[in-house]
Amino acid sequence: MKNRLKTSLVALLLSSAAFSQTWIWYPGDYEIWLGNQMNNRRTERGAFFPPFWKSDSHYAIVEFSKQLDLAEPEEIFIAAEGKYNVKLDGKLQFGMPQTMLIPAGKHNLNIKVWNQATPPTVYVKGKTINSDSSWKVTFEDKEWIDESGKASDTSATLYMDAGSWNFDGATQLPSQFQLSRTPMQAVTSQANGEGIVYDFGKETFGFITLENVSGKGNVHIYYGESMEEALDKEYCETLDKLYVQPGSITDLSVNETYELTPEYTFDNSKAFRYVYVVAEKGVSIGNVSMQYEYLPLEYRGTFRCNDEELNRIWDIGAYTMHLTSREFFIDGIKRDRWVWSGDAIQSYLMNYYLFFDNESVKRTIWLLRGKDPVTSHINTIMDYTFFWFLSIYDYYLYSGDRHFVQQIYPKMQSLMKYVLGRTNKEGMVEGQTGDWVFVDWADGYLDKKGELAFEQVLLCKSLETMALCAELVDDKSDEAKYEKLANELRSKLIPAFWSEEKQALVHNRIDGKQSEAVTRYANMFATFFNYLAPEQQETIKSSVLLNDSILKITTPYMRFYELEALCALGEQEEVMKEMKAYWGGMLNEGATSFWEKYNPDESGTQHLAMYGRPYGKSLCHAWGASPIYLLGKYYLGVQPTSAGYETYSVTPTLGGLRWMEGTVPTPFGDIYVYMDRKTIKIKSDGGAGTLYVPTKKGRKAIEIEAGKEYKISYPIK
Repeated sequence: MKNRLKTSLVALLLSSAAFSQTWIWYPGDYEIWLGNQMNNRRTERGAFFPPFWKSDSHYAIVEFSKQLDLAEPEEIFIAAEGKYNVKLDGKLQFGMPQTMLIPAGKHNLNIKVWNQATPPTVYVKGKTINSDSSWKVTFEDKEWIDESGKASDTSATLYMDAGSWNFDGATQLPSQFQLSRTPMQAVTSQANGEGIVYDFGKETFGFITLENVSGKGNVHIYYGESMEEALDKEYCETLDKLYVQPGSITDLSVNETYELTPEYTFDNSKAFRYVYVVAEKGVSIGNVSMQYEYLPLEYRGTFRCNDEELNRIWDIGAYTMHLTSREFFIDGIKRDRWVWSGDAIQSYLMNYYLFFDNESVKRTIWLLRGKDPVTSHINTIMDYTFFWFLSIYDYYLYSGDRHFVQQIYPKMQSLMKYVLGRTNKEGMVEGQTGDWVFVDWADGYLDKKGELAFEQVLLCKSLETMALCAELVDDKSDEAKYEKLANELRSKLIPAFWSEEKQALVHNRIDGKQSEAVTRYANMFATFFNYLAPEQQETIKSSVLLNDSILKITTPYMRFYELEALCALGEQEEVMKEMKAYWGGMLNEGATSFWEKYNPDESGTQHLAMYGRPYGKSLCHAWGASPIYLLGKYYLGVQPTSAGYETYSVTPTLGGLRWMEGTVPTPFGDIYVYMDRKTIKIKSDGGAGTLYVPTKKGRKAIEIEAGKEYKISYPIK
């Protein structure tokens, strides 16, 4: 878009010490557009690889409106991404005014923007009139004019509050957003066969830069999360091919030719630790470096203890989370680089104990939902639709952001309508044509037929979430409807799936008949959702969760929930052993970020293979970072008990450690916790907390006031 800003006005705007205005758009539209940019960067061996689910687009025409009541005349500055018109009190203004004087009094200001290429956005700055989330937006005004020329004075238009992020300057265009970059050099380089291998020391993500390239011929770049992958020219997952000649360089994957400058940086980012560069004779390359690409985030959560291996697990988990926290929370940085709902809900939870970056959560939720009409499950996966519902109330609980629930609730309604339209006569879900019933990647047979207990548990929790959110938006009818549906389904769960013989929930039911199989999934979710009686929970602990004869979980994805269920049952010492064995096992294999899957029974290059491909496994996967969440919630023991940590509980548990300390981020600041075998220390920046301290007869509740430091010796008599 041509820059029409007047120089003097731009200088004035940029000189402002603080901004009260920001670029705004139709909520969800910018997120969908930005997500399309990211999801479509995936390549496999140089070939473009788009997502295989429905891709939506932004609305091309959006109207922005604001009701004004001015005590005195006010001049405003207007900028937009797109072609726009301005109406004041229904009167169309000439051209596309950059400045406008609005008289004192009450007025209606409307700005309509058309942009097919990028989302229509608006920026308005004045003394009191500034674009922000209080503006109303719509994608259709539903106005009409009769034969006399009179415009309609009633409308069925649906208005939303404007969406925004952090584009607070007039020249900070949302469509120009880029992640941050910083130059990095390889740690080592060594000749190998026809080329040179560059080792950047750890898993990383960014753009390779070739310095001082000269000559004529082909250059092939092979990327690897492992040395084996980088050196395997036939099977490495990602690669680049260039043709160099004097003055120009051609990227053969997109057939684009560029000027050959002293530093040529690739357009598409890649994940790697090792890069194998093979240049034909006649081509010279001075050095190979990279531009590390990242989302600037503050590490607010901390954890330290006497166990150095556990400290390393926390550090590598935090680094894994940062690598996969980009424009959105993605799955892994090498292969998919897509937004998956099942991966994302875990990223949200880990984020609440590490970054507490609410904007990334909201962006990801908007993108995953997309637009109506609903034609399939989120990511085509039934369980991922349910995780999307659950993530919204989780977000409200941690952030206290009721406004977001109000904005997203209509999308929840239409998606739940789709789900309920696919239930059977029992009110349960079964996989239908086009549905992917995922559950988990398992090293063994996992039946996906019939009514899976796991899916019914998630559906029940989703219906309960709908009822809670309906209450937040004051929709009494929906609240009653979803409570009724949730109660009806919950009353059927135990009769349908509990086996007295197995002392557990069976995996599935086909034609009303229980299967013989018992898996961990439904049992562990029913445990921390409190869907089982206390005696059933205790039974499941031994019959399923601690039973090695039940199909083992080998992905961090479902280990996350398995270990959470055990923590909810008070098994922190057992979970500590499992964390050290499982995540410590990856560290022992040389991991510098945590993997998509880890099977301790495998060895060597077996750890690199997945999906029938020798290097198909992601060695940096968001769901691998779950110790961040477990250590914050179940060892430091901090969790909100009402929205936004207005009230919270702290139940610290050493779980076999000698001492530990850390901070948990909240909307009002941090909660600091220290614990050793004799003492607990705690300090909170806000909220009303309850500390639960071990006693000889159980535990004692101590109220925690904001700003006060507490030091408590235990066990208390």
